[in-house]
Amino acid sequence: MTEQELRTLVRDAIARHAAKPVEAMPPRAMSPHQHTSHTLIAVPAGADDDGLCIIEPAVSCNHCGYCKSLGH
Repeated sequence: MTEQELRTLVRDAIARHAAKPVEAMPPRAMSPHQHTSHTLIAVPAGADDDGLCIIEPAVSCNHCGYCKSLGH
């Protein structure tokens, strides 16, 4: 295959793709409670008493909330 033939194939593929109508997706209103990534885990009450991070015990807790989430 020559370079010119390859260029023609690429241009044809782009033209076919650009000719397709774009279907608009209807907007979905999603409550934060519908997806598991938004779930907060109940951390034991004693976790904040000593001021150490649950994830990284060598550092102080800065109340980022990462330990209460599923990492998202």
